[in-house]
Amino acid sequence: MKIHYFQRYYEKENVATANTMLLLSRLYSYSSDKFFRFLKSEFFFDSFEPEIVFNLQEKSVESIPDATITQESFKIVVETKMTDWFYLDQLQRHLKSFGDEKYKVMITLAPEMMKSEKKKEFENYLKEYNATQTYPVMHVNTTFEKLVDAIKDFIDDRDYEMQEVLEDYLNYCYRDKLIIVSDSWKRMRVQLAGTTFNFNVSENLYYDSIDRGFSAHDYLGLYKEKSVRAIGKINAIITAITSEAGIEYKVELGELTDFRKQQICKAIEDGRKYGYVLSANRYFFVEEFYETDFKKITPRAPMGTRVFDLSQILETEQLPETKEIAEFLKTKTWS
Repeated sequence: MKIHYFQRYYEKENVATANTMLLLSRLYSYSSDKFFRFLKSEFFFDSFEPEIVFNLQEKSVESIPDATITQESFKIVVETKMTDWFYLDQLQRHLKSFGDEKYKVMITLAPEMMKSEKKKEFENYLKEYNATQTYPVMHVNTTFEKLVDAIKDFIDDRDYEMQEVLEDYLNYCYRDKLIIVSDSWKRMRVQLAGTTFNFNVSENLYYDSIDRGFSAHDYLGLYKEKSVRAIGKINAIITAITSEAGIEYKVELGELTDFRKQQICKAIEDGRKYGYVLSANRYFFVEEFYETDFKKITPRAPMGTRVFDLSQILETEQLPETKEIAEFLKTKTWS
């Protein structure tokens, strides 16, 4: 059974906040440098220097001490909502949470961005408030998805521990609908498929653990030997749980046909060759896997999954047929 880092089965805002703070604390514990660079990039920008500074022979007003250790003061106040339910009076009261910190940020966090009228109303109030302060409060409105994307920019394939933590946080966000994906039509999810690659391509089928979360995506790419070697458009997603009573199926997309039941049984049998016990899995069926060669130009295989925006890679807002996409990807690379 997969061990989860983050709480499940709750919908309260305090759980969403607690899980997000746990994610950030894990990032800090893993690498304070990556944590502070993340804060500076996303919330404080260029003027922020939060890390401890060690100085020798720093001149003060009346003396020159042998050494000093300093750190700029800062405070971040977070207000989390499950939808855009931010209220002006509540945000105004939150401003009293700040003291005389030099750097102050209020983050409003939700699955969707704050409505423009509401944001403008609060920021107009904030402008008047800041006029009375020595150090102003900055407001950053963001989403769970943007937060995850920002953290991704500061960890790489070698950060195995943080990759696992982030994947579990994503799983939690998808499960509790904190990340809303409406543009699945242009998303390709890339999965590692070394040992099972030939079976996946021949059967137009890929399987994964039922515990693994994922965002909505219409395309599936199979990675092996430093490249995405096949791409297919998904037409069905079915979970299958095996017990003494037989196999229990659940349709998440498409239809459950006798042919697809047979394919799932073939996958379970094929998995035994590699020591896999497929007792609780999710099966992704594609129309057809097409050969491609979308090369990764940096060392090491990716940790976990990667999601690509095909409209950006192909530089078009209208994707062609899957076979043509496969040909286009042969001329592209990624890192």
